[in-house]
Amino acid sequence: MAGSEETFLRAKHRTFSGLSEDAEREWTGPFYFIQAADPQLGLMKAWRVGDSDGGGDEWQEEVELTKLAVEAVNQLRPRPRFMVLCGDLVHAMPDTPFREGQERDLKAVLKGTDPSIPLVFVSGNHDLGNTPTPRTVEQYCSAWGDDFFSFWVGGVLCLVLNSQLFYDASGCPQLKEAQETWLEEQLSRASSSTEPKPKHVLVFQHIPLYLKTPDEEDNYFNLQREVRQTLIERFKKAGMHQLTGALSSATVMGVLEGMVEENITTATEVLLSHTNKVKVKYNPLNCINRLYLYSDIS
Repeated sequence: MAGSEETFLRAKHRTFSGLSEDAEREWTGPFYFIQAADPQLGLMKAWRVGDSDGGGDEWQEEVELTKLAVEAVNQLRPRPRFMVLCGDLVHAMPDTPFREGQERDLKAVLKGTDPSIPLVFVSGNHDLGNTPTPRTVEQYCSAWGDDFFSFWVGGVLCLVLNSQLFYDASGCPQLKEAQETWLEEQLSRASSSTEPKPKHVLVFQHIPLYLKTPDEEDNYFNLQREVRQTLIERFKKAGMHQLTGALSSATVMGVLEGMVEENITTATEVLLSHTNKVKVKYNPLNCINRLYLYSDIS
């Protein structure tokens, strides 16, 4: 149990074990991390049979792809500072068949990640339900750690958000309010003149703010326009310089979310430099290598 907690339950009490502000608040120079999304064990079979809601009784394909991802990340030199999985860890919704087996098999594969690379988990709609409740959020937190929290890496502040609370919190309004209060505190500290100033502020969430433009129409794969505009203004006020790519997860998740043919066959390398720029590259697994990763860092 201790080993499982060290791997999967490091996000507790709204922070992340081993990546605290005290230990990581100082900028130490350029580094990179890996952002991936939607391992979603069970999705491929469900879509093939035309039952995306109740299908998914087989998930060996996704297991093999996740193994490839783990193997590719383990081969990287120097090591990424962490790998973040941005939601839809499994396909089966809470309290449905196959959920337990999918979570078990995903954890079995992810345990193969080199222990020097922390795994950061972000909740998606399949992890919490399209309309989450206190019960489904608690189930997720028991398996994967907090649904929203912050951590620091090399002078960079990272905020992990539960985007389902932005999308539909009708089943858990108190949890939405709790995240809103916490987020406002985090953004205020990030922009404060009296607090340690992060070199960058990154936000990770499952549902992107938008896919192409901030004023695009609402659809299944983005946050509602009113919600996204409010978040964009809050993020800008906190000093975020780029609201596409890694800072808002918009570009990253816009590419990956919902594409069965791309399901965990791509990974995103996010490079953080001395400037205010954050460089994002999307790669098939067989293109991840050290030379490609570091050829652009400056």
